[in-house]
Amino acid sequence: MAPAADISDDFVRLFQELEPRLRRALMAARGVEVGREATAEAFAWGWEHRRELAEIDAPLSYLYRVGLSRVRRRKVRLPWVSSTWHEPWIEPELGTALRSLSERQRVSVVLVHGYGWTLAEVGALLGLKATTVQNHVERGLSRLRSHLGGDD
Repeated sequence: MAPAADISDDFVRLFQELEPRLRRALMAARGVEVGREATAEAFAWGWEHRRELAEIDAPLSYLYRVGLSRVRRRKVRLPWVSSTWHEPWIEPELGTALRSLSERQRVSVVLVHGYGWTLAEVGALLGLKATTVQNHVERGLSRLRSHLGGDD
């Protein structure tokens, strides 16, 4: 068994490596406010179970599922929450169009095209094959184009 200091240092390194990616993925899945809450919940769980977490092969995927589970609301569809954070101009109807996508399509499109993740990275996060993620991205983009009236 490793000394407690080593496990704490390992957790700090894991946090620094995974937090930005996990936060972005959870914000894509559940919106800005709930995504941040889910990230905090996932890492709180991770800290409490850091010994077990150190032995998990895919901690990002595991923490993603923990975060989703911790903020899950029963029988209530969570709305897409707009942020007060100011970004460069985007299409005003994009939020509505993103809400029209399935969760997997929305997460896939946002992470691949918004944050530059590879299909394999998104697939590992969601527990899907890269080709399945590609299908979600293509279908999601098609629905977005249809909703927003774009050709390309």
